[in-house]
Amino acid sequence: MSRYSPIVVIDSGLGGLTVVRAMREVLPDEDILYFGDTARLPYGSKTGPTVTAFVQQIIGYLRHTEPKHVVIACNTASALALTAVRSLSRSCGLPA
Repeated sequence: MSRYSPIVVIDSGLGGLTVVRAMREVLPDEDILYFGDTARLPYGSKTGPTVTAFVQQIIGYLRHTEPKHVVIACNTASALALTAVRSLSRSCGLPA
């Protein structure tokens, strides 16, 4: 990871773009990479293990970008997958 690494924002759809907009206002010089999983939305109707698997897949897919931070902009994913994602991040050397 370098100071030029992006901040990754993930969501189950497009609602997290409001998070990106707010981040751009506060952090105008940061590269922000947004991933909206519109193919599998809504997450709210999925089980905890399924949502956790989705989030882990997304983070794995974006790992090559060496993000300095990963922001989960999806309430369902935060509630159901955060503990597992923190463990995954630590084991992969990503920021937790």
